[in-house]
Formats: sequence, structure tokens, C-alpha cells
Amino acid sequence: MKYSIIISLGKRQLYLLGDQKVLKSYPVGIGKILTATPIGTFRIITKAPNPGGLYGAMWIGLNKPHYGIHGTNNPQSIGKLVSKGCVRMYNKDVVELANTVPVETVVIIRSY
Repeated sequence: MKYSIIISLGKRQLYLLGDQKVLKSYPVGIGKILTATPIGTFRIITKAPNPGGLYGAMWIGLNKPHYGIHGTNNPQSIGKLVSKGCVRMYNKDVVELANTVPVETVVIIRSY
């Protein structure tokens, strides 16, 4: 199966696609107005379990330096504009996502 990820900033949702069909949807926290989550097409270049601190249970790094999808030690932040541009997920969700998608998976971040 060929996986891809679409992140809707407007809906604050991450969609996991398999062969271009939505398999799962997850709520996310996104960047604050002054540190907005970047829009564009990226790819996953690294996955690191238990990175510590604000990054929760998993770090999924994108090919845009310093940006990624990660867990959080503040679950109340999910669904809000809170980060410095990264996409936050509940820890259980980001671990599930990381265990599903391989490195090189395409990640599309869009405003709508």
C-alpha cells in the first residue's frame, strides 16, 4: 500500500491515506499565527521514538528543517493554534501513525 498524509490546517485534522483513500483521521494542534505551520508538500525523513520534552512519544521529522509531526506532553493543546509551526498529535495517535507510514511518505499541508 502506498501511504500519504494530508494535513488540513483549517479543519485541524491529519488524514492518513492508503492508495489515495482516507484510512483514518486524527485531530491535530498547529502553529500559532506568528509561527504558522508551513503550507506545501514535504516528505518524512526521520522517525524518533521518545524524543522527550514537548515532543511527546514520537517525532516524525519532515524535509523542512526543524518541522515535524510529533506527540505532546500537553494533550489539551490538540485542536488549537499552539505550536511554533509543528503539527501536534495525541501520543497514542502519533505512535500509531509512525508505526504505519514509512520514511519518504509524502506529507501535504494545506490551508483548507
